[in-house]
Amino acid sequence: MTAPRICIFGAGAVGSHVAARLLRAGVPNVSVIARGPHLAAMRERGLTFRSDREEFRVAVPVATDDPSTLPPQDVVVVTLKAPALPAAAGALARLLAPEGVAVFLLNGIPWWWNHGLREGGLRESGGPLPLLDPDAALWRNVGPARTLGGVVMSPNEIVEPGVVVHGAHNRFIIGEPDGGDSPRARGLVELFTAAGMPALLSTDIRTDIWLKLLVNAPGNPLAALTRLSAKDRAADPELADLGRRIAGEVADTARALGYDLTQHADADDTMGWAATRSETRPSMLQDVLHGRATEVECLLGQVQAYARERSVPTPVIDIVLPILRGLDRSLRR
Repeated sequence: MTAPRICIFGAGAVGSHVAARLLRAGVPNVSVIARGPHLAAMRERGLTFRSDREEFRVAVPVATDDPSTLPPQDVVVVTLKAPALPAAAGALARLLAPEGVAVFLLNGIPWWWNHGLREGGLRESGGPLPLLDPDAALWRNVGPARTLGGVVMSPNEIVEPGVVVHGAHNRFIIGEPDGGDSPRARGLVELFTAAGMPALLSTDIRTDIWLKLLVNAPGNPLAALTRLSAKDRAADPELADLGRRIAGEVADTARALGYDLTQHADADDTMGWAATRSETRPSMLQDVLHGRATEVECLLGQVQAYARERSVPTPVIDIVLPILRGLDRSLRR
């Protein structure tokens, strides 16, 4: 039986971590889509992975900035950030084999959210979210039925072309949008775990996404606006209080949508994980420092939209979000 073809689409920080682990584990038929100096470095001298526990370098036999040069892929691990996804929808759709699956390892609310959504015990399938998929390019071309959701508890950063540094903690959560226990989701969990990326199969991926938002929604925006590490923000009583208030508004919004995060033991685990990231730079801060568009809509914009739908007050988000959108506009220019 031929081994499945696996493509890492968008080998930035998280994607490079995943690629390095899969290649080191000897997983066959792995290709990487990257760009610029990082791609050139991987082609020339491979991909270097560093953490407090280990350092290794792997060759990257197939690395390109042109997805059309690759054959159809059985699994596409999408690690592009949310702002870049709509423009990549066509390339993603062409890359996927007819029975292929794309697992989206994203921060925040994902574009596929309305697919397989349960309301009142019934399974429904709404349409795309305008803030995240404004022209429905992902919904129409990729299609949520060919999609798996993912949550990443794994801080990483590209510190120089061809070198990814991994911080504390290393956990991935993968699940079907409709909460099913499918062979494709279970297969990816087993693949990640065997390659040194402990993964869990979720039958409630939306709750897992909300739990991660308790960390990401306050942490990323405040890091981007202040350029301070988590340790430095925690040492400032006013910033720490601001972060707690944003997290509280996220929890209130989730509860209004039927996700009571206080009932989950993982909420404490997730917040504890956040505290271990003291010196790491959140992804949105990395984007600001490199002059890239930010994940403002998936982390805060869509949360505010849901809050307004359900008449949930979000006074802190209502102040932070316009400022963050202004920062994002300046970076896009």
